[in-house]
Amino acid sequence: MAAQTSSEPVPTIDVNTAKDLLATGQYRYLDVRFTELFNRAHVENALNVPFFLPAPEGRVKNPQFLEQVSSLCGKDDRLLVGCYSGGRSLLATVDLLNAGLKDVKNVGGGYAAWVEKGFPVQKCTE
Repeated sequence: MAAQTSSEPVPTIDVNTAKDLLATGQYRYLDVRFTELFNRAHVENALNVPFFLPAPEGRVKNPQFLEQVSSLCGKDDRLLVGCYSGGRSLLATVDLLNAGLKDVKNVGGGYAAWVEKGFPVQKCTE
């Protein structure tokens, strides 16, 4: 697969489409938010690999992101990538496509849009 460039649009879907695709059982949801946020609540059965990590200077790109994703997913896995609102997941989707994953889609609106629609979430109990 050719590398993503700025002239190639990143495949982006809305949360309604994401919910439908997840219901088929053929897609997995990859949440790229900070682990602390993921641990509060997330899309049911989601995987979590943060794209950014907290750092004293703010946030830094997770240097092991691709390695961590590849330990959980194969190149042929179908992934829906989400964050809180769709910005980090867009960057993560580009990186995953550039790494050779074939079927990766950004979830526009992210977790915030998912919750706004009233779709089910998994809340962690303390």
